[in-house]
Amino acid sequence: MKENDVINYANIFLYRKKDVDTVHEAKVQAHHLVYICSGELELLENGRKTIVREGECVFIRRDNRISMNKYCSKKNNTYQSISLFFDRKFLLDFYKKLDSTEVPQEVKRSKVSVMKMPHRPDVVSLFESIKPYVDTDIQPQEEWLKLKLIEGLYAVLNTDRNVYASLFDFADPWKIDILGFMNENYMYDLSLEELANYTGRSLTTFKRDFKKVSGETPQKWIVRKRLEVAHEMIVHQGKKVKDVIMEVGFKNMSHFSKIYKETYGTAPSVAY
Repeated sequence: MKENDVINYANIFLYRKKDVDTVHEAKVQAHHLVYICSGELELLENGRKTIVREGECVFIRRDNRISMNKYCSKKNNTYQSISLFFDRKFLLDFYKKLDSTEVPQEVKRSKVSVMKMPHRPDVVSLFESIKPYVDTDIQPQEEWLKLKLIEGLYAVLNTDRNVYASLFDFADPWKIDILGFMNENYMYDLSLEELANYTGRSLTTFKRDFKKVSGETPQKWIVRKRLEVAHEMIVHQGKKVKDVIMEVGFKNMSHFSKIYKETYGTAPSVAY
């Protein structure tokens, strides 16, 4: 593996940077584990800071925005990490094979997006077995990679059972991917009754199930989602405010400007 490189082996990412400290904001699209081999990772989310040092591991939940600061080690001036990404297909296949008795019935979706993993033998041995591939160009076998992803997922589930509700929100007892539907349709002007109908629920069941998987009301979730996407388009894509508000579903410029400034501390017209 080269000094400055990122390699993806079937959703196991090996990351190595030398002589570079990086700072960036990222939209987390998939649940994943990050283990630091060398250097330090600083995560900032909603005013909460988590520092992951060499030999430590953290679980990051999807559907949130996090600032990530990566710092090289003072010993070798290198930043190295291993990330295990759990995509939808992998999680669905895993869930189908679970014994129903393993699935907890009374859990709540955690509002915490970043969870520091304990220094347990299962976590340590998992990443110790992957670390040799960071310094070589030899590609691991595909079946071995799948086993490592399964090990990583069990490590997360054994740390906090409430994570079941976040990882498997596409299936009972958390219904059929209610957040998946919302993520694809947040920009449309749909009533709660229509949202309930489209997801195959009564209005009462829809409200109850939505709160269970998100911790918010549907109205608050939609506003937050629209603001996050608008912020991304304005700040990182350089789009014009007047174009953005229509695209994400806002209809009133003054209302959008007001809540945008309340959330991000600056007017959208000067956000970039």
